[in-house]
Order: sequence, then C-alpha cells, then structure tokens
Amino acid sequence: MRILVVNVNTTDSITQAIARQAQSVAAPGTEIVGLTPYFGAESVEGNFESYLAAIAVMDRVLAYDQPYDAVIQAGYGEHGREGLQELLNVPVVDITDAAASTAMFLGHAYSVVTTLDRTVPLIEDRLKLSGLYERCASVRASGLAVLELEEDPLRAVASIVRQAELAVTEDKAEVICLGCGGMAGLDEQIRQRTGVPVVDGVTAAVTIAESLVRLGLSTSKVRTYAPPRTKKVLGWPLRLGR
Repeated sequence: MRILVVNVNTTDSITQAIARQAQSVAAPGTEIVGLTPYFGAESVEGNFESYLAAIAVMDRVLAYDQPYDAVIQAGYGEHGREGLQELLNVPVVDITDAAASTAMFLGHAYSVVTTLDRTVPLIEDRLKLSGLYERCASVRASGLAVLELEEDPLRAVASIVRQAELAVTEDKAEVICLGCGGMAGLDEQIRQRTGVPVVDGVTAAVTIAESLVRLGLSTSKVRTYAPPRTKKVLGWPLRLGR
C-alpha cells in the first residue's frame, strides 16, 4: 500500500517531518510518500494562503505519476479536501477530520490547540462543514507561527501544553487535538504533561486511510464528489486526466 501525504505549505523540512511521523505508525508494507507543493506559501496561516494551498495540493497530487492507494491532506483547517475527492478515485483523508473523529472515540468533548489566533475561525468553519464541531469544546491558539514550531521546539511544547491545560480545566475538554501538521511528533510530550489523550492528525489520518483501503472503500461518486464535468478551463494549472 502506498499513501501520499501532502504538505499544504512549501517548507520541505515540514514535509519530511510529517512523512516521518506518518511512517512511524504505518503498518508493515505501507509506504508513505511525502509531497511538497510546487508553489504556494512557506506556511499557511490565513484564508488567502489556504485557498492557494488547495490549488497547489491538487496540482502536486495530479503531477505524481506512480500508483498510490490513498491521499492525506496534511493541513489543519485548510481548504481543498473536497476538490481532491472529486478528482481522485482513491480515499482522501484530511488531518482535521481525522483528528477530530478519532478524538470523539476517546472522550465526550475535545479541544484543538493550533498556532496563531487568526487560524481559529478557519478551523472552526472546517469542523462545522465536516459535521464534527458539535463535540468541540474549544479551539485555542498557542500564539506560535507555523515556522516557529521548528525553530523553537521547547517553546512550542510549552505554549501548546499551556493552552491544552486551559482547554481541560476551563473548557472541560477530555481530549486534545494538535491543530497543525507541523505539530506532528509532539503528541507524546503533550500527553505526558497534560494527562489526557492527545491526537496527532497525521498519524490518525494514516490509520484511517489504511483502514479504508483494506476495506475497499473510497469516496462516493454519485453526487457531491462526482468527477468534474468535462469542459474547457482556461489557464488552469492542473492536469485533469487522472
């Protein structure tokens, strides 16, 4: 089984970190391929960058010319999953959905700890669109930019832990979701500090994608995610032949 894990930003070191985290939980025989978009922002922290990333992710997946069995979109709260589901005949799993749905198996309510405060509304909207918001106790910002997660990991853990603790004590969350692909690999440290289950969306997405492939299931094509209609699209960068 081969699973493509697509970073939403163009920082290759983050792609590599995400891919390592994904491979760490993959079953024997599952190959993880990390992909970095050919264009886009170095970090995604707002609507403009998110919409840009949606196009870039679709472009990067369609440019991959080897067989694969599933795709993971590794951006928390980002746009684009629905487009991938229309374009592809394999399962598509977004780490936002994967983390939240997994958290709902582990406690009555979950909270998301993310990066900057400006990303909170985007995450809330994506959870609402996916039907996963009802059991979300809160979405809290650590105050760190995406690239700071790599630059100062000790500060990153401290900031995330602080918001996770407040989510548990003040918002009554019973599970914490890490709200950024760049937080991949921090779950165990935060779990030890907070004493509650901590879900990393990247690893959750891998196990969900593997399960869908083994069950022989993929996106329904009868209505919402039917393939794009054949028509002339001027200046579009994507290769729609897949």
